Amino acid sequence: MTTIVTRFPPSPTGYLHIGGARTALFNYLYARKNNGKFVLRIEDTDQARSTQEMTDAILDAMHWLGLDFDEGPYFQSERGDIYNSYVDKLLASGHAYYCSCTPDEVEQMREEARAKGLKPKYNGCCRTKGLGPGPGRVVRFMTPLTGKVVFDDLVKGPIAWDVQEMDDFVVRRADGSAIYQMAVVVDDAEMGVTHVIRGDDHQNNTPKQILIYQALGFPLPLFGHVPMILGPDKKKMSKRHGATSVMLYKEMGYLPEAMLSYLVRLGWSHGDDELFTMDDLLQKFSLEGLGKSASVFDMDKLGWTNSHFIKTGDVPRLARLLGEIITTTTNFQPAQEYLQAIVPLFQPRAKTLKEMAEQAEFFLHEAEALPYDQHAVDKFLTPEIRQHLRILAERMETLASFDQKSLENMVAAYLEECGIKFKALAQPMRVAITGTTMSPGLFETMDVLGKERTLARLYRAVSL
Repeated sequence: MTTIVTRFPPSPTGYLHIGGARTALFNYLYARKNNGKFVLRIEDTDQARSTQEMTDAILDAMHWLGLDFDEGPYFQSERGDIYNSYVDKLLASGHAYYCSCTPDEVEQMREEARAKGLKPKYNGCCRTKGLGPGPGRVVRFMTPLTGKVVFDDLVKGPIAWDVQEMDDFVVRRADGSAIYQMAVVVDDAEMGVTHVIRGDDHQNNTPKQILIYQALGFPLPLFGHVPMILGPDKKKMSKRHGATSVMLYKEMGYLPEAMLSYLVRLGWSHGDDELFTMDDLLQKFSLEGLGKSASVFDMDKLGWTNSHFIKTGDVPRLARLLGEIITTTTNFQPAQEYLQAIVPLFQPRAKTLKEMAEQAEFFLHEAEALPYDQHAVDKFLTPEIRQHLRILAERMETLASFDQKSLENMVAAYLEECGIKFKALAQPMRVAITGTTMSPGLFETMDVLGKERTLARLYRAVSL
């Protein structure tokens, strides 16, 4: 039985974007589901725009998403001799020829075709000249003059492409470097790729690549072209719709498992299921579930997905990730144990870890540096209320156990003694210990702050 091999071939001319990450995920899942191999190939033949920084960023993004590869990364920039050996084979077999036409001459041919209402393309001027190598000469593939290229797309079904829509396309530049169409075919064939799953912006490349496969005698892989991801305005996703780079979502506090669960739903479905762990996906993923229509990227849906994984997440891990965001964005370096106590207070409500970090910042200040909402202070911390807070603080000092239950009982006893209701002191106490009117449960918050921090804040509020 043939081993299934898929690949992901990003170009290091930019960061790994949402569409690329989804393509990588589909290829990863199909290989893993079928006990196959997943290959990473860096297509860096555009040396002017490819950078090591972008290569590293792509590898970091793959690592963050947990999409580990079995082979690679291979670099096309290191495989030029291999590509040229196959171009030479095309020349030797009569499937390619040298062309001396300049770019300006080719453009003139296209202009003349446009003027006649024909498809603008190279007219085959050098096809029968029998030219050899020479300065400025490219190598062109000899495309058949009649017939159709037919393939059964794994997503879209049968596709037929009339060869008259194509011209004799270049396979080797004048500088001796192979173009994309040539390099990708050689790479996929030599790496044993059996399934090419990619965005449908590559669909126009497939007929050319099939012709090269056939000319070189390579077995054809199966092709599947996944529709594009669109923004909410139904146009191709771009920066105007929000972040397109995957790692920006890490900085914004999204979890990799949430990104994977959301990305897989952009073009794939399994019944009415909306949320998936990686274990779920490795059991349920199939090419039959890939959709034929474009998907719309929805930040609200991503936020909902992320909030689910925060709610159900492992607290020590969330605390570690929260700590990374806090130390990156502030001067605080809270202890892991303290963060593990803080996280459960915000798990039910936070959509992102960055949002959690912002909401939890009041836990990190020393009492004397705690910022106050002045409007809340003026409204709730009246002279009369401060006297109540002073007495409560004094009674808290005497508590043998400073936990949620003990605090609730002590405050309840004081309210009964004074004949006042809880709402009369709840917001003043919250403003005193958090600086604002919004926080998790009051007694849970004091429990996590601990006796020393809570008392320091109450006494500061009393002295304002």
